[in-house]
Amino acid sequence: MKITVIIHEAEEGGYWAEVPALRGCATQGDTYDELLFNIQEAVEAYLDVEIKPNQLELNAKIIEMAL
Repeated sequence: MKITVIIHEAEEGGYWAEVPALRGCATQGDTYDELLFNIQEAVEAYLDVEIKPNQLELNAKIIEMAL
């Protein structure tokens, strides 16, 4: 799976990144390498969120897709 990540230089130093396809998925790092590690973890955590049945509407369905 490929995903687009936008990397920014932070005003206070270091970097921060966001993933436009995953609303709210963002992280930061003091170095570029740290940022890459952190964004990988952030994307994995974002995609690994378990949806509990009580969080869904009554007629909603859960499916899994391979990308």
